[in-house]
Amino acid sequence: MKNDIRLIDYLAVRRSTPAFQMCEPGPSQAEVEEMLRLASRVPDHGKLAPWRFIVYQGNERVKIGEALLQMALKTKPDLSDEMRAVERARFTRAPVVIAVVSTAAPHFKIPEWEQVLSAGALCLNLSMAANALGYVANWLSEWFTYDERAHPLLGVRPGEKIAGFIHIGSTTFPNTERPRPELSETVTWVGSGQG
Repeated sequence: MKNDIRLIDYLAVRRSTPAFQMCEPGPSQAEVEEMLRLASRVPDHGKLAPWRFIVYQGNERVKIGEALLQMALKTKPDLSDEMRAVERARFTRAPVVIAVVSTAAPHFKIPEWEQVLSAGALCLNLSMAANALGYVANWLSEWFTYDERAHPLLGVRPGEKIAGFIHIGSTTFPNTERPRPELSETVTWVGSGQG
């Protein structure tokens, strides 16, 4: 993605790159920090910042993959060699993986649902920030997103939920388009639009 592309042109072609198609180079520390700053500019009713980031880099990703494999084997001891490799590689497919963690909680004024939506907006903003800095990205949820046994391993605290894992890197694969829904299938018009 070129840094000089107009926003409307970018939105017309925005897409996710599969994590298994990602490679080095990944973003530098300074670039990751810039992505996080940009991503944080999301709707946030009440200015609660009901979310946080966890950045996974380097060899820690390998350790997490090994631990996730052991966790998966407790549930499915007969995993094939191929699936064992998949589990090991969960955090090493991309050079950087960032968890967006929702810290939404009951509030006297701000509905919890709005706080959750803010974390979702953060995931998309982070993906777009990665693209703006010339990287590809993919917002994924995996089985361990919903398995609280894995949360301590991933740095997720009790009461928190994972909104998604944003995988960020480079790719040598060409961009391909996928079918998109027709507006006629997803839009309901209310009123004529003629004042």
